[in-house]
Amino acid sequence: MKKFTALLLALVMSLSLVACGSNADQNSQPPASEPVAPASEPAAPEGTPEPAGPESITLNIAYMPNYASLWGVLSAENQGYFAEEGITINLVEFPDGPSEVAAMESGEIDLAYIGKGAHRLCILGNAVIFAPSSVHTVDKVVCMPDSGIKTVEDLKGKTIAYNAGSSSESTFNNALKVAGLTTDDVTAMSLSIDNIVPAAVSDTIDAAVCWNPYSGQILQQVEGSYEIEFADGSTNISSWICLPKYAEENHDILVRFSRALYKGMDWGSKEENYDTVAQYCADRTKTSLESNQLQLGDAHWFNVADLTSGLKDGTIKKYYEGMQNDMVQNENIKPEEAKEDVSEFVLFDVMEEALK
Repeated sequence: MKKFTALLLALVMSLSLVACGSNADQNSQPPASEPVAPASEPAAPEGTPEPAGPESITLNIAYMPNYASLWGVLSAENQGYFAEEGITINLVEFPDGPSEVAAMESGEIDLAYIGKGAHRLCILGNAVIFAPSSVHTVDKVVCMPDSGIKTVEDLKGKTIAYNAGSSSESTFNNALKVAGLTTDDVTAMSLSIDNIVPAAVSDTIDAAVCWNPYSGQILQQVEGSYEIEFADGSTNISSWICLPKYAEENHDILVRFSRALYKGMDWGSKEENYDTVAQYCADRTKTSLESNQLQLGDAHWFNVADLTSGLKDGTIKKYYEGMQNDMVQNENIKPEEAKEDVSEFVLFDVMEEALK
């Protein structure tokens, strides 16, 4: 009887051990509801931050109230290209390039658009160019109805209003040069750009040399006024600029801004988008769509292909060399003030990096 009891106990213990072993094996397997991630795609640790985007910045941008100044920057803003770069732009209106440069020097403005005349300040070292915008091949003079002016030769003996220190003065000088005249042959009236239109309306001048929207305002407000065109082979280029110190300290910002700007220019230079861009400009300047559409023929609007090939074959550099030569010939700068290499005031490295 004792032997039988011992055998029975041993059998019970053996069965218990087998049962325990079976439960342990089952518990070692992962539950069906929690599949193991493939070895090639390990799960990211909790709390891993997502890749950071570009640092958000706000830039104060100087512009003039015309199509040429606004077409690229408004295209970039409205198409979301600045947002892609983390850039918010605050647009501030100015009447001309020299006042924009003064505002940059006072710390109010970061970047600015300028026409040909204010490039003089870049040659003199007050600012540097980091992006081209457009190039103009034909210049115009606005003539009053009874002036009798049909060609630039007819400017002789006439009273002509212009804006000193801006592209207006450059165009005025070029017109005289083409006509074989000097300032001694005309009555030159230097006015602030805001006073040229009133001078035309009051019939105190025979002609005016100015840019849109001012030339357009004269044509609208003075019945019978008209424009004459002339070409002298000079280079009338417009650009985006900043202070030299700003460029030294903010290379990356210039590249980001330019990259977005170039995308906007590429979009805005397409003919199918002209009317949309003109409406952007009309909304900003509080002018009519029609007056902005009239400005479409004022220049060649650079696109990405123009800039890429122009940097590669030296065309863009030649534009700036030609502009500097014009200023020497027209005595806007002294020969000794001209730079041997325009790279001293044109940041080709920023252009190339932004276009990559």
